[in-house]
Amino acid sequence: MALSIVYFIFGFFWMPRFYWVITILGFRIPSLIGVVGGLAQQLMLVAAAAIVYASMARLDSSRLRRIGLIARRTFGLCAVGFGLNHLTSVGPVAVLVPKWMPGGGNFWAALTGIAFLLAGIAIVSEIQEVLAARLLALMLVVCSGLDLVPQICASPHDHEAWGGNAYNLAAVAATWIVADSLAGRRREAQHQKNGVP
Repeated sequence: MALSIVYFIFGFFWMPRFYWVITILGFRIPSLIGVVGGLAQQLMLVAAAAIVYASMARLDSSRLRRIGLIARRTFGLCAVGFGLNHLTSVGPVAVLVPKWMPGGGNFWAALTGIAFLLAGIAIVSEIQEVLAARLLALMLVVCSGLDLVPQICASPHDHEAWGGNAYNLAAVAATWIVADSLAGRRREAQHQKNGVP
């Protein structure tokens, strides 16, 4: 619960940026989506922490289900926001892609944006949501291995590389928590359908 509150506070710090982005840059959709992407980074972790809290809390089952549903949908919407951020900021994301990867940075930036978008839609719509969440976690792990860890090795004193990798690993854990929650909910629904207590 404490972790959820901390990341919620970090997410709250993104709220004034909606005003400042419009005030300074004007009403520009890519700029607003960039702020949504930053907010989504924090809320993804809040959603996973809420799922963990709901699984450990001593609440009645209807309240637990509601907390889990809201958290999973929030996570899915955050993945959609993050995907839109990738797609409207292909250039800045492409710079993060290692030069040796075939297809170039723009291709991988767009592909990961589409993957985030589709995973988020799958989670919100509950269509192949478990598979989507697990593939999203895999994509984030691969991103750490191919991009973020080599940045740390190349510049061990670069705090940005360490921070990016730390956040990415937290996002992997959050995504896996969501995937396990979705799988558990699906098992529970299957047991109820089959009449198993």
